[in-house]
Order: sequence, then structure tokens, then C-alpha cells
Amino acid sequence: MASRALYSSSHRMLKKRDDFKDTLEERRSSSDLRYALRCYTPTLYKGLVPCKASMLKTIVLQSDHLQYVIKQVSSEAGDSIESVTEEASLILDEMAHRLQLSTIRFFAFTLSKAFKRLFRSVCVNEEGIQRLQQAVHEHPVILLPSHRSYMDFLMMSYLLYMYDLPLPVIAAGMDFMSMKFIGEMLRMSGAFFIRRSFGGDKLYWAVFSEYVKTMLRNGYAPIEFFLEGTRSRTCKSLAPKTGLLNIVMEPFFKGELFDVNLVPVSISYERILEESLYARELLGVPKPKESTSGLLKARRVLSEDYGSMHVYFGHPVSVRSLAEGKINRSQYNLLSRHIPQKPSTDTQRFLTDAAFRLVRIQEENMVLKPWVLIATLLLQNPDGLDLCSLTEQTDWLRHLALSLGAFLDWPDHEACSEVINCSLALHRHLLSVSGGHVQLNVTETPKVETTPEEAVFHRAVVVLSCATYRNQILHVFLRPALLAVAMQSANSRRKDDIYNCFIFLRNMFSNEFILCPGDSAQDFEEACYLLVKRGVLQVLEHEIVMSVSGHSALAFLCAVLDPFLQGYQVVCRFLCEEANENLTEKEFIPAVRTFALKLILAGRLKCYEVLSSDLQKNALAALLKLKFVRKVKEDQVTLKVNKTAVNTLEDMLGGKIPTQKPVLARL
Repeated sequence: MASRALYSSSHRMLKKRDDFKDTLEERRSSSDLRYALRCYTPTLYKGLVPCKASMLKTIVLQSDHLQYVIKQVSSEAGDSIESVTEEASLILDEMAHRLQLSTIRFFAFTLSKAFKRLFRSVCVNEEGIQRLQQAVHEHPVILLPSHRSYMDFLMMSYLLYMYDLPLPVIAAGMDFMSMKFIGEMLRMSGAFFIRRSFGGDKLYWAVFSEYVKTMLRNGYAPIEFFLEGTRSRTCKSLAPKTGLLNIVMEPFFKGELFDVNLVPVSISYERILEESLYARELLGVPKPKESTSGLLKARRVLSEDYGSMHVYFGHPVSVRSLAEGKINRSQYNLLSRHIPQKPSTDTQRFLTDAAFRLVRIQEENMVLKPWVLIATLLLQNPDGLDLCSLTEQTDWLRHLALSLGAFLDWPDHEACSEVINCSLALHRHLLSVSGGHVQLNVTETPKVETTPEEAVFHRAVVVLSCATYRNQILHVFLRPALLAVAMQSANSRRKDDIYNCFIFLRNMFSNEFILCPGDSAQDFEEACYLLVKRGVLQVLEHEIVMSVSGHSALAFLCAVLDPFLQGYQVVCRFLCEEANENLTEKEFIPAVRTFALKLILAGRLKCYEVLSSDLQKNALAALLKLKFVRKVKEDQVTLKVNKTAVNTLEDMLGGKIPTQKPVLARL
């Protein structure tokens, strides 16, 4: 059943979601100390008592797999087995968690205090918790939360403690180790630390993979990691990484485990703690280094209101069901289990497909607040809207979003105007409201005299902050929006012409959005189905026709993708007009940002989202995929541009997309 749920698009569009319970309600009326010190009796995998962290280290170091790699590295490097073993032991000491219940109780107490100040409510689907309790008892569990904030992994552990579930061990970046006291506290709360990049370090990879697989095979604890690899600064889902997913699936592939349960978790924020920090990072301001002093300085956030938070535990996905008919496990019998094997082409394809679909489940279970609709409208109307018009358009957009499958948390018994006013109050720092007129706070005069460049930066921070909320609902509009732009660009009613434009756009944006590889036809059919159901289109045998009442919906959907189309056009224009022959990969983003800034200052560009490094990076990835730009490794990695092809692409993105298959086949 889990596999069918993962792969069925009709299931995605029709499924019923669970109800929520506010977990802070009880915390506000009872003792936090009593809660932290309460009896904690978690459900265990098959009733097994987890081994101690010290025993875990011994098991890993003595494993056949690690011993095999140690001998291999010793032979290749000419070092003694003892010295390589000592190096492996040091890696493990640096990496390993030291989970202690006393530390968990400390966090339970302090986080209860913090969450009650930060959030109005923290809502959880208790049916999902019940499914997780059952899953933990039956098979090893992998928790896969979405990643939008540093708050994510703290909240996960807090909730599992609250519901008497075994505490997870969490894959964390080495960045946290620079936070002296906090880093060790995180280690004692279940974090294990891994380098951001292993390079070709065979020993490090062997220690890491064996450590994770040993915890999995022994049912030590649920293992938690982020499929996206890092926090999304744009609040769009990032393309998933498959390295850790392969590690946790391998014991099943090799017959060491009967099954593994993957549990996607969707964490949604009404207001994001790192909102302006993300916007500044996207504009080139370096990310602040994690430090204990930085954390203490950030205490001022406790005086802010961050609205509500929702955590949705999805249905467990059985790896066994998922792999049925897709993975030939007999290939793993050709070598001894302890000998490392790289994933075959079929296995890598399976991992990629599964990872994308799991991220899409995360997206679909994201709870969307009214503000994401308001933010979307304000970004499309930079001159603002009067409050009556904003209320009317938000109500229209609410019904459109619901008809397209949005998981919208809209108060049932409140007038639309009250809902709007409440959202505007929570996000007032991004807004200018005067005389019944609402617009983004991009015209406010700074308190000190600034240069034109600094003024643009100020406006861009507001726009990109607002875009992080619009981006939360993009997955709802994405496929219909691709179809709307394809209809506009094809300038034809023929279904084949529109389909070819749709495929071009989908391929172009494959780095920008979560679009499952190989699902082009299904995505097109889904977009048609949703817009026909809404009454926007009629799909005939050979034609797609806009209905009489469909113009406003199609115009809105085209506007959803407009910032991305403009951004890709600006990147193409830069590469044709400004890029020199020796442009390095490192210079690319600062140079594009400078080019876009010049266009904005000259009045030739009004879209501030074009300044986002994420958009620029994704545009370059698309051009590399199309082979219109090549990377050449010399002293540094330089970018070689096919200016004729890139210029043609710029025209196509401006609405001149050809509909003939031979042209599109090259793309």
C-alpha cells in the first residue's frame, strides 16, 4: 500500500489529510519541569533494548566491512593496519553521538519554555504519530523531515519525546561543532556529525556508512536526516541527495533486513525565524558562522511572534514495497556483503526516483497559511492593492488553491477580512499599510542616507523575504502554471504544440522545482485534469481550449512563473553581452548579480527576484544540462558559452518557444 501511495498521482490529488492537535495547549497549563522529568518509556523496535554508544563504536570498528576497507587503505597508502585503525577510531570519535536521557530532559524543559514564547501553537497530526509508533515496533525507521529552519530537528526530537517515541539519531553538519557548548549538547541529544564533503576519502565514507548501517540493523533508534541535504533558503524544496538514502536502503538490498520504513515529515512555519537572514544570503551576504555567542545574541527572537507551526507525519513508506519489481536484489549476492559496492545504474535511477517522490510527499503535506496567498498576490502587484481588492482576490485565490489540492489552514468561522487583517499584522515588518492600501515595504525611506545600490538591496531583502512564503505554495500551482505558460507561448490550440512547449519548460525548470524524472506525460495530464476540473480549460481530442471564465486563472498562473522566466532571461543576456572568455564558475554569480543590479538601476528591469543567487545557480545548471554552457577545468573551472544557442534560448524564454519536435528534442 505504501508503494502505491507514493507513486499514484490520483491518490495525491484526492487524499484526505489527518486532523491536528495543538501540543502547546497542555504545556501552557502545566509544569514544564514535571513534563521534562516525567517517566519516559518509548516504543522499541521488536522490544530490543538499544546498546550503549560505547558498544556501538566497538561493533563498527570490528565490522567486516570496515576491516576490509582498513586493509585496503593500508595497502594503498603503505601505512600500517594499526595506524589506519587508529585513524578510523578518531573519525568515529569525531562523528558519533552520545545520546543521554538527562540532556534530552534538559532540552525538553528549555524548548517548552522557548516554543511557548515563539509560537501561538505547534500542531501535530496524532494519527501520523500512531502510525509511526506502529512502524517503529515493526521495522527500523528512517525519519525524513523537510528542512526550512534550524528549528526542524529540535522540534522533531521534542515531539518524539512528548509522544513516548524513541529519540532519533540525527545526521548533522560539522558546522555545529564550532558551537563549543551547544555542539556537545547536540551530540548528547542524538546528533552525529558529518563533513559536508567527503571527497575521495574512502576510509571516512566507510566509517560513516558502517556507523549508520550498524544503528539501522540493530534497531538502535530511528535515523533522521534531511533528503535535501541543507536548509532551503528560498523555502522551495531542493533537489534531493541520494547518498544517505542509498546507505539506509542497502541493508535491505543485501538481505540483512526484511524491510525499512521511510517516514516523510512536513514541517510548516507561518513565519520563518531565519526569514531576513535567508534573503541576505541569497543577495550575497555570507552566512553567519554557527557559534554559541551568535545563539545567545539571537535571544531577541523570543520577543517576536512567529504564529503557528504544523508538523505532519506522513504514511510510512515500505522500502520492500517500493523496490518490488524495480530492484534486482540478486546482484548483491555476487559479492560478499562486507565488500563495498557502488550503486548500479538501475539502483541509482531507483534511488533518484524514490527521493524525488518522497520530497513531493513532503510538499503535498505542507500546511499553508493565508499569508502565502497574500504574499503571492502582493508580489504580482508591486504597486500594492487596496484592502478590499486584496481581500476579494485572496478569497478567489483560496478557492483556486483548494481546487488544485492545496493543504490550506484557513479559519472556518472567521470573515475573510478578519483572516487577512490577522495575517497582515503578523507580517507587518514586510508591509506598508496606509489609507487602506497594502503593498510590500519597498518604498520606505531608510533612516540613514544610502546609495542607489543600497536602496535596491533594501527592497530586494523585502521582496525575497516575501518570496519565501510564495514559494511554499508553488508546488500547488507548478504543473498548471507550466501548462498556462505553454498555452501562451505556443500561440496554438493544438494539443501536440502545447505539450511540446510544456516539455520544454519542464526540462528547463528541472533544477528549479521538484519534477520527478520520467513523469513528463503524467505531469501534463495532471495539469490538464486539474484545470478542466476547475472549469478553466476544455481538453478536446486534438485541442486545448480556454473556457469563457478561464482567463483570470490562466493569467494568474502565468504570472506565478514570470520571475523565474525573467531570471533565466537575464542570465542568458549576461552570458551573451557581458561574460568574458575566461569567466570562472566562482565569478559567475557575483557577475550576474552586478549585471542585474545595473538593469534595475537603469529602469530596464523591475523584478528584484532576479538578484537571487539560487535562481542564478539554477539557471546555470539548466544551461549546462542543455550543453549551451560547458565547464572547462584549467587553473580554475571556467565557463565556455555557446552564445548563439544561449541567445536563441533567451528569445524562447521571452515567449517565442517553437513547437516543432526536432527543435525541442535538442533541448
